[in-house]
Amino acid sequence: MFCKKCGKEVPDNTKFCPRCGTEISIEKRVSDAANNVFQATEQELKSSINEVQQSFGGGQQMPPNGSGMRLKDDRGLISYIILSLITCGIYSYYFIYKMAADVNVACEGDGENTAGLVAFVLLSFITCGIYAWIWYYKLGNRLASNARRYGLTFQENGTTVLMWLLFGSLLCGIGPFIAMHILIKNTNMICNAYNRAHNL
Repeated sequence: MFCKKCGKEVPDNTKFCPRCGTEISIEKRVSDAANNVFQATEQELKSSINEVQQSFGGGQQMPPNGSGMRLKDDRGLISYIILSLITCGIYSYYFIYKMAADVNVACEGDGENTAGLVAFVLLSFITCGIYAWIWYYKLGNRLASNARRYGLTFQENGTTVLMWLLFGSLLCGIGPFIAMHILIKNTNMICNAYNRAHNL
């Protein structure tokens, strides 16, 4: 194990670094990791609130199709889960709305369109949730097919996402979280590549 402050190698069960005195116990590292997660979640919440205020006229007007605006490329699964729990699921719908909007901007011109929140909610309700699986499947395929456009390669596509949604649920219910992680990771990479390509 190494001290994160000075880099000196220290024995595994050491509580304090012998060189600089920094606390390096396992409890401290777990506490620091938890604090980092909560800080990232708090930043995500602030960012979401600002975006909602701007969408409802509380801030600057957005250019058409999001052109000239930096796409969000730092979404995280843990933030998604925590904020969805805190808001009783409301944040998950906002998350889907923003993800679809950003993917439509980054993948514009590919002849496809990722359905927005209204279609997602209504069609999922009408089809008893089946449309949500179709939406995730199509999004996974769209991200995979547009990866080459930005010099990226994704091993996962819509089929991978769908398999995790369907059969991963049998693995203690973790499948949907892995499927969402795949979509978040690939969306972040596409949006980051879009931002770099447009100097945003």
